[in-house]
Amino acid sequence: ILILAGDFTEDYELMVPFQALKMLGYDVAVVCPDKRAGDKIATAIHDFEGDQTYSEKRGHNFQLNATFDEAKEADFAGLLIPGGRSPEYLRLNPKVLLLVRDFFTANKPVAALCHGVQ
Repeated sequence: ILILAGDFTEDYELMVPFQALKMLGYDVAVVCPDKRAGDKIATAIHDFEGDQTYSEKRGHNFQLNATFDEAKEADFAGLLIPGGRSPEYLRLNPKVLLLVRDFFTANKPVAALCHGVQ
């Protein structure tokens, strides 16, 4: 399974599926454009604390285990795009759009959490 993430991806929407998919026996690769395996991305934690909208806090540093430029749809059973802030800028990257379209063209499962659908 390929997880497409970026800086300030929602922490829980990255960590929980990553761990759950691994627990189910899937090989899970997490990539971010312009970063390589071993690089880290910052995550964000959004919380409702009684205001009209949520607050945003710094989450964890997540170490990528794969390189975006090497990711190909043919190597994965499906795609997951977590939410948070990263979809706001990932959707503007032509390489990201091409990779996502490749999964749809191949009729493979694509999952998006919260803002990941952007």
